[in-house]
Amino acid sequence: MAILQLNNVVKEYKDKRAVDSVSFSIPEGKIFGLLGPNGAGKTSIIRMITNITRPDAGSILFRGEELRREHIEQIGYLPEERGLYKKMKVGEQLLYLARIKGMNKQEARSALKAEAEKFEIESWWDKKIEELSKGMQQKIQFIATTIHNPRLLILDEPFTGLDPINTNLIKSEIRKKVDNGCTVIFSTHRMEQVEEVCENIVLINQGQNILEGSVERVKEDNKEHKYEVRSREALRVSLDQDIIKTEPTDDGAIVYTRADLSPDKALRILLDQGNAISSFQEVLPSLDEIFIKTVQQKQEA
Repeated sequence: MAILQLNNVVKEYKDKRAVDSVSFSIPEGKIFGLLGPNGAGKTSIIRMITNITRPDAGSILFRGEELRREHIEQIGYLPEERGLYKKMKVGEQLLYLARIKGMNKQEARSALKAEAEKFEIESWWDKKIEELSKGMQQKIQFIATTIHNPRLLILDEPFTGLDPINTNLIKSEIRKKVDNGCTVIFSTHRMEQVEEVCENIVLINQGQNILEGSVERVKEDNKEHKYEVRSREALRVSLDQDIIKTEPTDDGAIVYTRADLSPDKALRILLDQGNAISSFQEVLPSLDEIFIKTVQQKQEA
């Protein structure tokens, strides 16, 4: 079942169409990447999902129902521009935000105590937000966003300001929440992060979705029939209708084949040409490369 579905959604600001007939659906219990460069329309889409603004046309469904204000209690949103009260103490702020999200004082204190231990922030409880580093503030914001166990969690550039250790901690917490049935929308322009954490994606550019699907399928559909070949001796490759191009490397070559040639067949051809191959691996394009290629093709169409 789709937890969220956008149908031909349009959003305009004066003379600019920020979102142009965008449609996609997000399966429940998955990590979904909402991708695109700055200014692509991602934030406008998120603002409509969180009911901050309304679509000018089209519809947004939450678990099969037209999105309403009551659904917002089931959504957690971590914006790129953080929204903490800098003069307020950490503990007071977390309790305040938990109460806003419908938790009573006792359950909020109990849940926050557990989170404070997990994130090792017990000593921060009486510090003001402005006394904390950007990374520490990010951890507080993440706790505040997820404390009410939302069904849908929207994370906009969630790893900004975090060191590698705390980045891995947040990633681990995200995966635990997904294992417990939460759905995550991960919004970013950092494609390498998406390849690591997301299962499905949509690419947005100039207000339109230009690519959608599972990460695995998108990469498979855009592969270039390209192989990294390592050899114990100098690689000898004869170009023909099967092997169409090679690029030398320090210990072998990058080999390009015709589109309908299977990897097994490509390897057999290279072995038959007398090569002592130690490693043969297909090279799939990165999401960054796919995005650039897709945008260029769209512009040339």
